[in-house]
Amino acid sequence: MAVTAYIGIGANLGDARANVLDAFERLRKLPGVTLEAVSSLYRTAPIDSSGDDYINAVARLSTSLPAQALLEALFAIEQAHGRERPYFNAPRTLDLDLLLYGDEQIATDTLTVPHPRMHLRAFVLMPLLELAPEVVLPGLSRAADFAPAVADQGIIRL
Repeated sequence: MAVTAYIGIGANLGDARANVLDAFERLRKLPGVTLEAVSSLYRTAPIDSSGDDYINAVARLSTSLPAQALLEALFAIEQAHGRERPYFNAPRTLDLDLLLYGDEQIATDTLTVPHPRMHLRAFVLMPLLELAPEVVLPGLSRAADFAPAVADQGIIRL
């Protein structure tokens, strides 16, 4: 049975735009995954981090993969881009976050869905709302309800 999942994508090291576009292609080629839609690209300043501005987007997938298997596939794509994690919120060549997995709420040692800070970040909410204006964050409320609270975060649609 296919599940709709949303993936947050961001990069601010190297050719960030090319890395995000390559992530779309790698998601498209994942076994058990159909890439249904991608948002526009957005430019944002780092939050709780440093370095160059980020290029961000969200992808909507239909997948037969269990959530943990999908997460592991996302980690493999990050690794293919040389992702390093020297410290929390370090600048990155590519970051892929499993934001939503159907209407499930998941809390394990390695995965929390919905992503725990997604409703606090314009760089996640705005591209997500572009793809799914009525999406509900399980255990919270409609994603659109959180948009006013992030309106002061600088974000530019490219």
